[in-house]
Amino acid sequence: MNKYLFLAVALTGLAFGCQKQAPREIVRLATTTSVRDTGLLDMLNETFERDGKYTLQAIAVGSGQAMQLGRTGEADILWVHSPDDEAKFVAEGYGIERTTFLYNDFVILGPAADPAGVKGENKAADAFKKIAAAGAQFISRADQSGTHKKELKLWAAAGIKPAGAFYLEAGQGMAGTLSIAEEKKAYVLADRSTYLSMAKNLKLVIVNEGDEALINRYSLILANPARFPKVNASGALAYYDFVLSKPVKETIEKFGVEKYGQQLFFYDYEPK
Repeated sequence: MNKYLFLAVALTGLAFGCQKQAPREIVRLATTTSVRDTGLLDMLNETFERDGKYTLQAIAVGSGQAMQLGRTGEADILWVHSPDDEAKFVAEGYGIERTTFLYNDFVILGPAADPAGVKGENKAADAFKKIAAAGAQFISRADQSGTHKKELKLWAAAGIKPAGAFYLEAGQGMAGTLSIAEEKKAYVLADRSTYLSMAKNLKLVIVNEGDEALINRYSLILANPARFPKVNASGALAYYDFVLSKPVKETIEKFGVEKYGQQLFFYDYEPK
């Protein structure tokens, strides 16, 4: 073939290919570290991106930081677990269509020897009282995350303002905070799913669980396009509908059973 003809054919094919494959839309998701650290986020995103229409850019931080991204228009959709802050976020006009759809629970972890003697307590707040009374080391995420906000509520229920040598503020995500607690043989509040995902590398054990106050609920919130005209509202809605779909519900309900021996997240929403 004449080299000029070959070049023309190649360029024509390239142009046809470019016309055929439209560029992917970017959807910006601000989410929590527990969703990422367990591997659930990566598994769902692989499915969401499969049709080639979207690329999901996910940043996993504490819920407080995720909502701050929402307040500055840097996220199209949020997946968070801090109910009081979520309600405020929507009331202030930053988000719409808040749907609480998923839950797991928090657990109090500590050394197997349980120096504060919290095993057997029915109320998490009573366990916190014992930890403070014993002066046993406690590690706080201290990052304005949903876990941190839950921890502060439990201290308030216990009638204690945590401070002093026994109380260490990590300022890190869940995985980092668990690593510090492990190193210091300390007590810590953690979501069960992240704990299970790291349990094989931890000597810390669950010393308190089951209190209704430890329920951990997750919500999806769409960024308000009336407030942030540049957000990808259609892409965010596509991800919102995807996560709330029946196939994803089935996936989430099976997630973790094979690897960790138990379900990590529980769906609390019936897809339409």
